[in-house]
Amino acid sequence: MTKAIKKQALGRGLSALLKDPENDITSVEDKNADKVVGNIIELEISAIEINPFQPRSNFNEESLRELATSIKELGVIQPITVRKLDFNKYQLISGERRLRASTLVGLTHVPAYIRIANDNESLVMALVENIQRHDLDPIEIALSYQRLIDEIQLTQEQMSERVGKKRSTIANYLRLLKLDPIIQTGIRDGFISMGHGRAIINIEDLDVQTDIYQKIVSQNLSVRETETLVKNYHEGLQPKAEGKAKTPSSFEVEEVKKSTFNEYFGAKVDIKVGGNGKGKITIPFSSEADFNRIIKLING
Repeated sequence: MTKAIKKQALGRGLSALLKDPENDITSVEDKNADKVVGNIIELEISAIEINPFQPRSNFNEESLRELATSIKELGVIQPITVRKLDFNKYQLISGERRLRASTLVGLTHVPAYIRIANDNESLVMALVENIQRHDLDPIEIALSYQRLIDEIQLTQEQMSERVGKKRSTIANYLRLLKLDPIIQTGIRDGFISMGHGRAIINIEDLDVQTDIYQKIVSQNLSVRETETLVKNYHEGLQPKAEGKAKTPSSFEVEEVKKSTFNEYFGAKVDIKVGGNGKGKITIPFSSEADFNRIIKLING
C-alpha cells in the first residue's frame, strides 16, 4: 500500500513538472524527459484528446457503466497511455474505455503513461496494444491488421512478429473483410461467430453469403452445420440466394440435348451442371486422330 501511495504522489509531482513552460518536454533528449517518459502521471482529462487512429469503434454501454462503477469505487487501476503533442496537450494511445468511464463518474484526472511518438509510431502502438485486448470483436481486429498493412506497410510476417500471432491467424482475420458488410456487422454484434464467418467466406457470391447468414441466424445453426451448408452449395445441392433473379443454377440438360452433343461429336459427351449454375462438358477421344477430328469439328 505504501508503495502505491508513493507512486501516486510521484505522479502528482511530475504533473506539476509538465505544467511548467520552462520544462516543456517534446523529445526524449530534453531535460527531465527521463523523469516523465514511461512514468505514471496524473493528467487532466481535459488535456487529453481521443486518438484518431483508435481502431475500436464499438463500446458496449452496459460494460462501460460497469467499468465506471468499478472506477468510482476503486479508482483507475490500470493507467491509460498517451503521447505528448504540445505543452499540456496529449493524445490517447490506449485506454479509451477507461477514459470514457472516468469521465462518466466525473473524474478530472486519470493516471497515464507518457510517451513521445510520431504519428506512425502512435498508430502502431495503438493498433498493437488494442489487438492484444480480449474484448475486441474479430472485425475490429481484422480492421486493425488491415490498417497496419495500408498505413504502415507492414507485411503479414512483420505483423506476426509485432503482435505475437501466427501469420495464418492474421490471414484468417483479414479474410473476414471479404464478407458482405451485413455479415461483418453480424459478427461485430455477436449474432454469429468468427467460425461461422470463416465458413461463409468460402462462397464468393455476396448474395448467397447473406442468404446463408440469414439461415444461420434464423435457424441458430452451429459452425459445423454452416460448413455443411456451404459444402452442399458447392456440390450443387444448395439453391441460389432468395429474392435474386434465377439464373441457370438448377437447370437440367434434357436427353435430347445430350443426344445432339453425342451425334455432333460422335462420342458420348458428359455434361454436369452445379447448383451455382456452373458446369462442365467432357468430350472423350480414343486416339490422337480422334482428338484432331474433334478439334476440326470445334473450329468449324
